[in-house]
Amino acid sequence: MEFLHSQRVELMVGVAIAVVAIGAGTAYYFYLSNRKPKGCLDPENFKEFKLVKRTQLSHNVAKFRFALPTPTSILGLPIGQHMSCRGKDSQGEEVIKPYTPTTLDSDVGYFELVIKMYPQGRMSHHFREMCEGDYLSVKGPKGKFKYQPGQVRAFGMLAGGTGITPMFQVTRAILENPHDETSVHLIYANVTYGDILLKEELDNMASNFPNRFTIYYVLNQPPEGWDGGVGFVFKEMIEAHCPAPASDIKILRCGPPPMNKAMAAHLDALGYTKEMQFQF
Repeated sequence: MEFLHSQRVELMVGVAIAVVAIGAGTAYYFYLSNRKPKGCLDPENFKEFKLVKRTQLSHNVAKFRFALPTPTSILGLPIGQHMSCRGKDSQGEEVIKPYTPTTLDSDVGYFELVIKMYPQGRMSHHFREMCEGDYLSVKGPKGKFKYQPGQVRAFGMLAGGTGITPMFQVTRAILENPHDETSVHLIYANVTYGDILLKEELDNMASNFPNRFTIYYVLNQPPEGWDGGVGFVFKEMIEAHCPAPASDIKILRCGPPPMNKAMAAHLDALGYTKEMQFQF
């Protein structure tokens, strides 16, 4: 009887150990599968990424897709931050300029930049000359703004020209998170209709999330039949299309320096405190 009892105890101990081992193995598997991969950026040193696809969107705008080291790699750029890109101008001199990708870490294996190339722009020259197979030097993350889901009840956004890219990044992250109930109200200003960047993507987001994302376009030189805003962004537009001043909202702005200065003055006049404002 003692022998049988001993065998039974050993069997129970063996089963218990096996259960614990399986449980630990399962937990470790889920830990590995749910753990976010390490990003590819280095905040201190420039790293090179290969241009694998260049898509011309207009005469002076192109989308550049850069490959990450593996098909499952992520860039690792926090939402609301940017990175420094290094190149050479037409004189061969080094130039460094900040850019915000239009992709998120949910886009694995690559990142994309939508670049408007200005005739006299120093970094514009570098991108204009880039061909598929060339490499871009990148360092980051950079920036003081880092978005967290539920950070505010609502965002108002004032963007001009290429200043749309950080707004697009934040908006996309919010709308693609089913647990994030933040609403976004964007005013996007440009000179002409052809200057509007990412219009198809923005319109699709407004159509797919009508209760969470609204966009109001403003053009300085609108085409015939235009039903959006005309001229510059003024106070009444902000009042009509952005959330009113409150402790749980924030107004983001990004555009040319004159626009940023004018928007700051409008927001101050409308009663938005400094804590309710952020400039990229």
